[in-house]
Amino acid sequence: MNKFILHKNYTSVKAQLLLLIQNFSTKGELIGDGDRNKIKIYEIDGKILNVKSFKVPNFINKIVYRFFRKSKAQRSYEYASILTEKNIGTPQPIAYYENYSLLGLLDSYYVCEHLNYDLTFRELVTNPEYPDHENILRQFTKFTWQLHEKGIYFKDHSPGNTLIIKKEEYYNFYLVDLNRMSFFKLDFEARMKNFSRLTPKKEMIKIMSDEYAKLSGLSFENIFEKMWYYTNEFQEKYQRKKRLKQQFLGRK
Repeated sequence: MNKFILHKNYTSVKAQLLLLIQNFSTKGELIGDGDRNKIKIYEIDGKILNVKSFKVPNFINKIVYRFFRKSKAQRSYEYASILTEKNIGTPQPIAYYENYSLLGLLDSYYVCEHLNYDLTFRELVTNPEYPDHENILRQFTKFTWQLHEKGIYFKDHSPGNTLIIKKEEYYNFYLVDLNRMSFFKLDFEARMKNFSRLTPKKEMIKIMSDEYAKLSGLSFENIFEKMWYYTNEFQEKYQRKKRLKQQFLGRK
C-alpha cells in the first residue's frame, strides 16, 4: 500500500516523480553523509528537485505513524505549504510519498525544489569574520520575529536549518527540515526559547536581542536576559547528553 500526494502544479511530472522515488536507492546524487535520513537531488524538466528519504521507523513508530500520527514526510509537506501561504521562505513543496505494510509505515519521502544557497546560519556561528556578519544576523532576527508574529514556532530552529541567499544588500531566509513545527500565538517566553538552539556565543545573542527589542518595542535588558537564559539551559542539556553518550560508548 502507498500514499502519494502531489502539488497541483506538478501533475505533469507525476510518473517521473514516482519512478525516481521507487528507484531512490540506486538513482540520484546523495547530499551529505546520509547517516539518518538520506537526501538526493534529481533533475526533471530542467528543474532540480530535492528528495528526502526518512529513516525507516522502529516497530512501535511504524504503528504510530500508520494509525495515530502523521508521518514526518506528510508533516514536512503540510508545514511547507503553510509557510508558503504565510509568505515565509522554504523550498517549494512538491510531494510526499508513504509506503505501508498492514502493520505500519515502512519508507517515506518528501520532495521539494532544490535551493542553491550562499550560506546557512551555522557559518555565522563558526566564523565571526564572515562578510557582513552583523547585518545578516540582524536580518535573520527580523525573519525570526516575523515567524513569531505569524504564530509559527519552528522547534528545530537550529544552525543548519536556515538556508540564506544574498540578494544585493538584502538576504532571503529559507527554513528546511520542517517536520517539527507548531502554530499558535507565541508569548514572550516561547519567543525567547525559540532562539536557544542557534548559538552559544554571547556576542551574537546580544545583537539578536538588540534587534528583537527594536522590532518588538520591548526592552533589550529583558530580551537579552531571557534569550541568554534559555541558550544556557539548552547548552547545559546538550553538553550533559554529549557526556553521557561518550561515557556509554566508552564502556562498550
